[in-house]
Amino acid sequence: MPKHGEPVEYRVGERTVRLTSPDKISFPERGITKRQVVEYYLAVAEPLLRAIGDRPTTLKRFPDGVAGEFFYAKRVPKGAPSWVEPVRITFPSGRTAEEVCPGEPAVIAWAANLNTLDFHPWPVRRQDVDHPDELRIDVDPAEGTGAAGFDDAVRVALTVREVLADAGLTGYPKTSGGRGVHVLVRIRPEWDFIAVRHAVIALARETERRLPKLATTAWWKEERGGRVFLDYNQAARDRTVASSWSVRGTPRATVSTPVTWEQLTEVRPEDFDVFTVPAWLAGHGDPHAALDEHAFGIETALEWYARDERDHGLGELPYPPDYPKMPGEPKRVQPSKARQDT
Repeated sequence: MPKHGEPVEYRVGERTVRLTSPDKISFPERGITKRQVVEYYLAVAEPLLRAIGDRPTTLKRFPDGVAGEFFYAKRVPKGAPSWVEPVRITFPSGRTAEEVCPGEPAVIAWAANLNTLDFHPWPVRRQDVDHPDELRIDVDPAEGTGAAGFDDAVRVALTVREVLADAGLTGYPKTSGGRGVHVLVRIRPEWDFIAVRHAVIALARETERRLPKLATTAWWKEERGGRVFLDYNQAARDRTVASSWSVRGTPRATVSTPVTWEQLTEVRPEDFDVFTVPAWLAGHGDPHAALDEHAFGIETALEWYARDERDHGLGELPYPPDYPKMPGEPKRVQPSKARQDT
């Protein structure tokens, strides 16, 4: 039995993963240690690997726990074991990097030992890193809306489900681990990032039309009016959301948890944390287990995008500020500042 604070080892498949400083506090409010985070990840390794396996994955690391600073590790750290496989990705700037590409559960435990809480996978597979096979819709309630914000996000997500169905797509919801909802769709890897982002924009605009007082695609916060934001830019290259089963950097150690559409209306984000999710998984199974069974096409959504551009003058929307200027993009300036300039 190791002494308090001494490293411990876990046998994970064929690998031995060494856990250093196991008693280090990761979540001060609840006294959750790094060991407990690692053991949580071992408990959910199978469905988590379905979510991030063979995907370039950014590691959101909290070296001093959630009370300290975090950073996004977009490159394989020096000294990584040989079985931590890399994959080359290209950033919007054109620069490249070798990013972690999880292929087995031991990689998850190894990353958790590096104080990784969230796993942020790209929506692509190792075999083709330029053509997404996952369409993601991020339903993000306005700041300061508290518990009601999640209720609003659920209402919008249910309309997203209807819009997806009208476009011939099937969505799978999950809690974000914060106040929002993520909806995932498996698609055929036949379109590039720009086309998939256009499809998300079209789906978001259609949702906004059906819920104009509750949902918005307005990039600038000053234009949202407290509405739920459909963050289309999470579909842009190198933009990611926390994966299913990821622990979030919240005081309660909440978890981004897959649910069924029926369960979505019954749960609260705080229901899911590192203590409750293993039992939830054991009792309910993985609601996203069928996600890979059928890959859809985005032709209808792209037809909607073309229609909006042709008939309504609705084309490109602003990209994130760290992006190079993109073709057809409107001025990347806050509307109030643009008015002041004129």
